[in-house]
Amino acid sequence: MVNIRVPFVNLAAAFKNDSHAISKAIDEIGNSGQYILGPNVKNFEEEFAAFIGTKYAIGVANGSDALFLVMKALGIGPGDEVITQPNSFLASAWTIVATGATPVFCEVDETLGLDPEHLSKLITSRTKAVMPVHLSGNPARVDAIQAVLVGTGIELIEDAAQAVGAKFNGKRVGSFGIASAFSLHPLKNLGIIGDGGVITTNSDDMYTTIIKLRNHGLIDRDHCEIWGYNSRLDELQAAVASIRLNKLDKNTTRVQKIANKYSTALAGFVNLPKSYDRSEPVFHNYIVHTENRNALQSFLHGVGVETKIHYPIPIHLQACAESLGYKVGSFPICEYQSTNSISLPIYPELSDEQVEIVISEIKNFFKKAP
Repeated sequence: MVNIRVPFVNLAAAFKNDSHAISKAIDEIGNSGQYILGPNVKNFEEEFAAFIGTKYAIGVANGSDALFLVMKALGIGPGDEVITQPNSFLASAWTIVATGATPVFCEVDETLGLDPEHLSKLITSRTKAVMPVHLSGNPARVDAIQAVLVGTGIELIEDAAQAVGAKFNGKRVGSFGIASAFSLHPLKNLGIIGDGGVITTNSDDMYTTIIKLRNHGLIDRDHCEIWGYNSRLDELQAAVASIRLNKLDKNTTRVQKIANKYSTALAGFVNLPKSYDRSEPVFHNYIVHTENRNALQSFLHGVGVETKIHYPIPIHLQACAESLGYKVGSFPICEYQSTNSISLPIYPELSDEQVEIVISEIKNFFKKAP
């Protein structure tokens, strides 16, 4: 049995650091009798909006719902198209399908982000929105994407599920489009102890519509104005999110320090993560590329270093996407990246010793590799 010296994630360690504050919050909320849409949700929404730099933040049940509700609030549905990228997690695309619209995929660039150079070729009279993904906490090139959309009436929706705190050109991601979606899943850089999501927007209309959509379409206890959904962030998870938001900048600095160590030490051994000059990634994942990916992952597992692959099968090649008509070769850059990428452990609780183990073992592999 392999002794895991460096786990890919360590959620238990993160909980241990916050356990006193979380236990206090559980006790206070339990005794209050207010468990849904209470003061903790309101407080977190205000804190999160201030952190991102938007007028509003709306807590919802998960990051997928955040994307879905944004599109529903925009009236996106059957006959419409939403452009996104094929190298993301499935939720970026299935939420489009869930509205009745059609996902249209765009090639990506070396930063793993949606390539603005390809975007203009995909716009049709049916295009209602473009949804770039700030994949692995690495900001998409929002300025170039916005430039393509000028005068088209097409909305920019940011999928910022993996990128709480990341910046582009000095602004936090999640503050550029008509609305943006974040995930609070435990594996995210602002993770809670269950599931949750957040929508940010500067639009009064979007805010008032989504507030109703997340709560059955109700405007009060007895009156339903629109057909809605049940997607509410609960009081406990909102309290946990506030606790962790208050230390997010500190944790992000630690993760960025680890990323810098990896980049300095592994240059010349693997292809390092790339980002634009005006970007400040938060490294939800630290993804490198090597044509020895499978052998490297097997070797690292054998010496007790856990890694993951994000994502080995691009969305356009999944069985569920067959009806969209894409095939192998449709997006060569995305497909090449998917066969050569490997994600290294990176999180605030990772010790300096563990970081050095990862670096040392990767170097050991390449010393032995043909």
